[in-house]
Amino acid sequence: MDRFHQLQVYVAVAEQEGFAAAARRLQLSPPAVTRAVAALEETLGVKLLDRTTRHVRVTEAGRRYLDDARQILAGLEAADDAAAGINAEPRGHLAVTAPVMFGRLFVMPGIVDYLEQYPGMEVEAVFLDRSVNLLEEGLDVGVRIGELPDSSMRALRVGSVRHVLVATPAYLARHGTPQVPQGLREHSLIASAAGGFGSGWRFSSADSEHPLKTDARLTVTSNDAAITAALAGFGIARQLSYQVTTEVEAGALQILLPQYQPADYPVHIVHRESRHASARVRAFIDLLAQRLRGEPCLN
Repeated sequence: MDRFHQLQVYVAVAEQEGFAAAARRLQLSPPAVTRAVAALEETLGVKLLDRTTRHVRVTEAGRRYLDDARQILAGLEAADDAAAGINAEPRGHLAVTAPVMFGRLFVMPGIVDYLEQYPGMEVEAVFLDRSVNLLEEGLDVGVRIGELPDSSMRALRVGSVRHVLVATPAYLARHGTPQVPQGLREHSLIASAAGGFGSGWRFSSADSEHPLKTDARLTVTSNDAAITAALAGFGIARQLSYQVTTEVEAGALQILLPQYQPADYPVHIVHRESRHASARVRAFIDLLAQRLRGEPCLN
C-alpha cells in the first residue's frame, strides 16, 4: 500500500478523531480507511491510535508521528506545486483560523472572494477567541493579534489595532466622563473574557505605564455581548479598536481617555509552511493581505 496514501489517511483520522469522519473527508469507504491505518501501524510496529467505541485518540507515539506526517505531506504538496509552476491553479482543502469577530468582519469576506476565484478549493474556517496551535490542530493559515511568540511560523504583518474604552454619550451624560484611568473605578465597567489579553486594564502616558485592577460589574465571554451592553448604556467597555469602528463613526459610542491608550497590537497573517508556501496557501495569503492592508481601521 502507498505510504503517501497511508500518511494522508492517518492525518485525516487523527484530525477528525474518527474513522467515519476521515472517510467522508477523503471520500473513501470506512473499511479502506481502517485498513490503511492498520497497515501503517503494522509497518511501523507502533500503536498510533487508541480506539474505543466512543472515540479515537492519538497515542503519545502517534502525536509525535502526526507532526512529522503533516510536515512530510506539506513538503510533498509544495514540491508538486513548484514542479507545476507558480501559476498552478490552487486546488484542495484550506483550513483558516482567526479571532471570532475579526474573522466575521474581515476574514470571511476574503474567504468568499477566494472561493469564487478558485472553484477547485474548499475552505474550513475556524474562528475562536483563544490561541490556536496551527500545527497541532491541522490548520494552514491564521490571523494573530498581538506580539508573536518565537516559533517556526512564517508571519506577514498586515496592520495594527489598539485597545479603546467606549461608552454611549447618554451614559456619559448621566455619570460623567472620566479624565484619568483611576476615575474608572467610579463607573460600571464591562469586561470581555474573549481575546486572551489578560484581566487587567493597562494604560500608557508619555513617561509611564499605568496598570489598573478593574472590578467589572458585568463580565461576558464574547466581544459582541460586551459591545451590546455598552450600546445599551450600561457602562464602559474596553474593546479592540476595529471591533467598535462602525459604532464610533456613527456616534453611538464615544472613545474615552485616548491620551492614555496603550501601544498598538500588530496584526499578522501566519502560516506553518517552511520553505515554499503551496499554491493554495500562497494565493489565499496574497488575497487576504491585500484586503487587510486596505482596511482603514487596521492601518
